[in-house]
Amino acid sequence: MKLKKTNAARLLDQAGIKYELVPYEVHEEDLSAATVANSLREDLAQVFKTIVMTGDKVKFFVCVVPGAKEVDLKAAAKISGNKKCESLHLKLLLPTTGYIRGGCSPIGMKKLFPTFIDASAQQFPFIFVSAGQRGLQLKISPQDLASISEAIFADIATD
Repeated sequence: MKLKKTNAARLLDQAGIKYELVPYEVHEEDLSAATVANSLREDLAQVFKTIVMTGDKVKFFVCVVPGAKEVDLKAAAKISGNKKCESLHLKLLLPTTGYIRGGCSPIGMKKLFPTFIDASAQQFPFIFVSAGQRGLQLKISPQDLASISEAIFADIATD
């Protein structure tokens, strides 16, 4: 089966970065990373979710955290140059990023927002992130993901 390239995949191709497109079965009633990991038969610690944040000083930034964890709001605010921050309201996700919930990739948003990847990603040879649509993940090295998204590794996740 030939997979349709997403904008994120095209950007990776242009940059000469190695990745794999990995399809999975979408469960509309449960878009959680745990369900994605289960569908992929992969370790949840390696399936990362992309959370778009809004802050009091830096309006938009992106946090990429392990599927079983949440964004540590204090750590995310500090690393992004904000005093406080919160997740972007769902209704603003598509107009801000060009992506929908469950299909938000850290690569290829409408603008390049400051991006932070949880430092735990560095322990793996590859991680999974959304390829920019529901039902498709990118299998990519954390270093390559950081390179294409101009991201910084930081401790930004909490249980």
